[in-house]
Amino acid sequence: MYDLLIKNGRIIDGTGSPWYYSDVAIEDGKIVKVGKLTNVKANEVIDANNNIVSPGFIDMHTHSDLVILDESLIEAKVRQGITTDLLGQDGVAAAPLHDDYIESWKKNIAGLDGTPPIEWDWRTVGEYLDKIEKNRPSYNLATLAPHGNIRMEVMGLEDRFATDEEIKQMQQILRRSLDEGAVGLSTGLIYVPCCFAEMKELEALCQVIAEYGAPLVIHQRSEGDEILESMDELIEMMKRCGAHLHFSHLKNCGKDNWEKTPDVLKKIDQARKDGLEVTFDQYPYIAGSTMLSAILPAWVHDGGTEKMLERLQQKDLRERIKQEMATALKGWDSMSKWAGWDGIVVTSVMTEENQFCVGKTIQEIAQIKQENEADTALGLIFQEKNGVGMIDFVMNEESIKMILAHPAGTIGSDGLLGGEPHPRAYGSYPRILGKYVREEMVTTLEDMIRRMTSQPARIIGLQDRGILREGLKADIVIFNPYTIIDQATFENSRQYNTGVEYVIVNGEIVIADEQAFRKPAGKVIKRNYTNF
Repeated sequence: MYDLLIKNGRIIDGTGSPWYYSDVAIEDGKIVKVGKLTNVKANEVIDANNNIVSPGFIDMHTHSDLVILDESLIEAKVRQGITTDLLGQDGVAAAPLHDDYIESWKKNIAGLDGTPPIEWDWRTVGEYLDKIEKNRPSYNLATLAPHGNIRMEVMGLEDRFATDEEIKQMQQILRRSLDEGAVGLSTGLIYVPCCFAEMKELEALCQVIAEYGAPLVIHQRSEGDEILESMDELIEMMKRCGAHLHFSHLKNCGKDNWEKTPDVLKKIDQARKDGLEVTFDQYPYIAGSTMLSAILPAWVHDGGTEKMLERLQQKDLRERIKQEMATALKGWDSMSKWAGWDGIVVTSVMTEENQFCVGKTIQEIAQIKQENEADTALGLIFQEKNGVGMIDFVMNEESIKMILAHPAGTIGSDGLLGGEPHPRAYGSYPRILGKYVREEMVTTLEDMIRRMTSQPARIIGLQDRGILREGLKADIVIFNPYTIIDQATFENSRQYNTGVEYVIVNGEIVIADEQAFRKPAGKVIKRNYTNF
C-alpha cells in the first residue's frame, strides 16, 4: 500500500530527456516506483490525465527571507509549482546578524524583504534555519551565506576596504555559515555594505567556497553600461579561485546597452570553454524590482540607513546626488537614468501618508506634488526611512528571449512580496512555460524543465531532489502544458496562474485542483560538505 499514486502522467523527469508515459508511486516522502503500475493500491490516487508530471521547481533567486518566518505557506510561490526557495540573495539577507546592527539592518533590507511582524532572535545562519524549521513551512527552503551580513558582523556598515585581519575574520564566518548548512555565498555589488568591498576581499571569500565546492551567486556591479567589463573582472577572479560563478538575474539594462546581449552570452560561453563553470538565473519580464534607494550612488549609503537619511537632508549633497543620478558614475549604474522617472513605479511604502504612491510612477507622483521628479524620489526615500520598493522598466523582450534560450541558465523569480509587488513574484514559472515555451518556442519543454529542476539542484548541491527518480524526494508538480500561463500583470500583480493542478512537497499534497493547503510539508535543506 503506497501513500500516494500518480497515474496516467506524461513524465518529464528533469534530465532533459523526452517525455514518456508512466505512473509514480510515493511512500514516506520519497519516489519509490516509476513505471507502469497496475493492480497496486495507495491511500490516495491522482489521475494526472495525460498532464505533465515533473520534479518540483527550484526558485534560484527569492526574497522570502523574512516573510517565511511570518507565513508558513507563501501561496504566490507554491501555486507556480515552486517546491524549494533559495534565500540569502544579493549579499543582504537575514543571517548572520550582529547584535550591534539589528535596527540598522532592518532598515537596510526593508525595501527588499519587507517588515513583517517577527522576532529577530537569531544570530547565525544555523539559528536562522532552525527558526524557519520551527515555523513548519509548507515548502522547502535553503539559504546562501550573504556577503554583506558577514561583512557587517566584522566591520559594520562603513565605506572602507577591509584589513587583512578583517578579511580573515570574514573567511571564518563564511566557513561557519557553510558548516551550518548554507549552500553557497551571495553578494550584491550595488548594495550596502557589499558595494564598499574591493575585489581582494571578495576573492578571499571565493577561495573559501572553492574549498567547499559551493557557488558564488552574484548581483554584479553593472548590469548595463559596464556589464562586459563587470563580467570580465569576475571571470578572471573566479579563474584564479577555481570556484563556480553564478550570475543572479542575468539581464542587460538600458536601451543603449541592449545590443550587448550577444556579447554577454559569448563571455559565458568562452568562460565555460576555458574551463570555468558559469551559470545564471533569470526572470521573464522587461522590468526589475528592488528597493527605491538603489537609485542612490554607493557613497550615499556609507554608515547605513541613518547616515544616508542625514545626507538626503543636506542641500549640497542632495544636489550632488541628483546630478550623479542623471549622469551615472564610472563603476556605478544609474537605474533612474536607465528607466526614466516614468519607468519607475513605487510598489510599497511603510506609512499611511504615502500609500497613494503605490502603483504610481515617480513622474506621476511628482506631478501630483508639483515638484521635480528627483526631489520626489529622494523625498520618498527619506519619509519612508528607506522602506520603499520599486519596479524599474529597463529591459527588452529580444534580450530576454536570447538569454532564456541559453542552456546554462536557470530560473529565479526574484520576487519581492510586499505592497503591490512585481508580477514575477506570482507568475514567473507559468509565464515561461506558457508564453516563452508553448507560444514562442524559445526552447523545448524538456530543456526548460531541466533548467527549473535538476540544474539548480546540482548548482546548490541538492542531491536528493530535482529529478523524478526512484529513491529521491517526492517534490513533484503536475501541470497542463496547454493551459499553463501567468495571470499576474504590472497593473494587477496579485493574481495566481492557471494550469498548475497539483504540487507535492516531500510526498505531501500542498496544491490540489489549484487549491492551496497549509501543510507543514516543507524542509529546511542544509548542504552537506562532509565529503569535500
